[in-house]
Amino acid sequence: MAEQNPISKKEMTLSLSDIEHTAKICRALSSETRLEILRCLVGKPMTISQLAEQFYLPISSMSLHINTLKDAGLITVLPKPGIRGTRKLCGISAASVFLDLFAHENRFVRKPPAYIYMPIGHYCNCEVTPPCGIATANSYLYEEDSPYGFYSTDHINASLLWLTSGFLEYQFSNEALHTGEVDHIEFSFEICSEAPGFNNDWPSDICFELNHRHIVTLHTQADYGGRRGIYNPSWWNDSNTQFGEFKIIHITHTGCYINGQKVSDETIESLALLDGYCFTFTLKVDADSEHVGGMNLFGKFFGDYAQDIIMKVDYV
Repeated sequence: MAEQNPISKKEMTLSLSDIEHTAKICRALSSETRLEILRCLVGKPMTISQLAEQFYLPISSMSLHINTLKDAGLITVLPKPGIRGTRKLCGISAASVFLDLFAHENRFVRKPPAYIYMPIGHYCNCEVTPPCGIATANSYLYEEDSPYGFYSTDHINASLLWLTSGFLEYQFSNEALHTGEVDHIEFSFEICSEAPGFNNDWPSDICFELNHRHIVTLHTQADYGGRRGIYNPSWWNDSNTQFGEFKIIHITHTGCYINGQKVSDETIESLALLDGYCFTFTLKVDADSEHVGGMNLFGKFFGDYAQDIIMKVDYV
C-alpha cells in the first residue's frame, strides 16, 4: 500500500524549555517495539488487534504501547464500528519529531509587568477642606470634618479618604521604569464625588496630575450610595458613601489615554517620569472648578474594588 501523505501530519519540535513534555515524547520513542509500531502505522492505519497479531503480543500489552504513543501525540486512536463491536483504529499523527537543544536560549521571553501598590493613606502631602474625613478598615481615624486626621501619624492606615476641595499627593518610586524597556504605564483606582451622606446626582471635577503636570480632569457623576459597597466593613453606616467609579489611565510614549481615548499629549518622556528616583501622583479638587463636588478615594477595604492605587508597568 502507498505510504500515507505526511503533508497533513504535524511537525513536532521539542525543546528544553518544556522538559516534562519533551521527556514524555522521548519515553514514547525509547522502545524498539513502539518504533516498529510507528513504522507499521506510517504504511497504513491498523486496529489494536491487528497490531497485536502482527507483533505476537497480547491485546493488553499492545494497548499499553498504543496508549503511550497516543499520550505523546504521535498517533491517534479512533473508534471504528465493526461486525463484532467497535474497534480502535490507530493512525500516525506526526510527520516528524525534532529536538532543538538551543530553543530555550533563543526564545524571546517578554518581561512580565511590574506592579507597585500604593496604599491610599501613604500620601506625602495634602491640603484638605472640610467637610472631610478619614477611616481605616476598623474605625474612623479622627472625628469627622476635621483635617487633623489627615496629619495624624496613623493616616498611613487609611482605607477611605474624603474631602470637599484640596489635594492628595503621592510619591511613586520609578525603579520599575529602569529595569526594562517600558511600553506603557497604567494607574488604576476607585474614586467618586463627596456629598453629605451620599448623593447619586452630585458631579465633581477631579484633576489627575503627574509631576505637577495636568493629565486629565476626571468627571465623577455622584457620591454613590443606596446599596452597600462590596468590600465595606460591617461597621460602616448604610447612609454613608458606599462605592466609586473605577478609573484606569494609561501613560505611553505617544500620549495619555482613558478607555483607549487620548486625553493628553503628555508622554512618559515629557513628564520626566524616569528622572531622579521618584515622581509625584496627585488627585486634586480645585476650588475654581466648574463642579466642586469633592472627592472620595477608596482603599482595598472599602468600595467595590479590593485595591488601593496600583501602578502597573508593561514592558516591550
